[in-house]
Amino acid sequence: MGSVKHFDVLVVGAGHGGAQVAIALRKRGFAGTIAVVSAERDVPYERPQLSKDYLSGESHFDRIVLRPEAFWRECDITLLLGRAVMTLKPTARRVVLQYGDIIHYGVLVWAAGGRPRNLTCTGARLQGVFTLRSRSNVDDLRQELPSAERVVVVGSGYIGLEAAAALSKCGKQVTVVEGMSRVLAREGGEALSRFYEAQHRAHGVEILLNAKVQTVERKGPRACGVRIRGDQVVPADLVIVDAGITPVCEPLLSAGANGANGVVVDAYGRTSLPYIYALGDCAIHPSPYAGGAMVRLESVQNACDMATTVAKAITRELEPYTAVPSFWSDQYDLRLRTAGLFSCHDDTVVRGDPASGSFSIIYRRKGRVVAVDCVNASNEFFHGRALVQNRVAAEPAALADSRVPLQEFIASPAVLEAADAQSESFHGLRERKERDTVEARAAHAG
Repeated sequence: MGSVKHFDVLVVGAGHGGAQVAIALRKRGFAGTIAVVSAERDVPYERPQLSKDYLSGESHFDRIVLRPEAFWRECDITLLLGRAVMTLKPTARRVVLQYGDIIHYGVLVWAAGGRPRNLTCTGARLQGVFTLRSRSNVDDLRQELPSAERVVVVGSGYIGLEAAAALSKCGKQVTVVEGMSRVLAREGGEALSRFYEAQHRAHGVEILLNAKVQTVERKGPRACGVRIRGDQVVPADLVIVDAGITPVCEPLLSAGANGANGVVVDAYGRTSLPYIYALGDCAIHPSPYAGGAMVRLESVQNACDMATTVAKAITRELEPYTAVPSFWSDQYDLRLRTAGLFSCHDDTVVRGDPASGSFSIIYRRKGRVVAVDCVNASNEFFHGRALVQNRVAAEPAALADSRVPLQEFIASPAVLEAADAQSESFHGLRERKERDTVEARAAHAG
């Protein structure tokens, strides 16, 4: 029989969203008890770095933790690590954890994210086949890297291409296998895809398109390649799978929450179950940037901004979630920053010269800007995001003229000032992170 505890706020999930909602509550002066429960054994850390510097060995784990372990103690936020939620009883406001511990809650915040999808073909579970969703996944992979020369990456989303870039820089022979006709097909338009395909090939990465994996070939218990296009086999010492995620929300759905591929929430993060909120990768929410449709977004920005909305709601300040969807990716010396949802566009404008390595792609619908991709153009990104937020109407020829700053398309001085401030704050991200730590501690001490 496990222990029985009670917390005023119980947060399930220790990713960016789960950590942020606990921190935001303390910053807002919430004095009740808070616990964060996670199936992982590590303190909250920056998951996006797993496919970048942490994979390549350029960053140690202590460089990617969201806050030092002492921070959570000083803010009186209890971390319950290495224990997954097994069942939920919403009428009793109770969850049962792995190993039998029972926790009663006043409010439950579900921020459990998702688990990586695996291949479903023969050989998918062989030794040497990896996903990159957790630190333990990457640590296991890194142990095998020294003896590996050939790596096949299945899938070409952000994670797959970031892994390809990181391992290429480590001197590995990398092949990307993509079942669709272009890379980043779910993340951006064709111009962005063709640019990144060229960049990876220039760094020695082989890219195979329209290539569905039929089997993972084996040599004893280990993978030794992937079979595509009938009899073509791509040799591999290691196989990395980037096939997206499945939202982790089974206990919520089993308890009666609305949802399917995720759990449905309203504009304040509230689920259909009383006293239960959800946010981040597993939350399906209404978005004004998708024409009011319900969407599920997988990004750090989405998780953190939804966490702020939920923290406000818990402390009785209802403010609907309307943040512009934003995404980012680092590959080689290229930083991609995206705002908006490109999937609802009907034309595109390329701004600047892709050959220079610094350019933007602007997506329009019915003449209005709905999304932007900015490569090595961070300052332009913030003004582009303001165009998306305000659904600015502009002609293609004017947008394409890189001699005209994007801020000139912004009519409101207040919007322009906000975009400029966001641009400046981006360059002080580390300082802001340290300031948030101090403020959360001070709020709890007060």
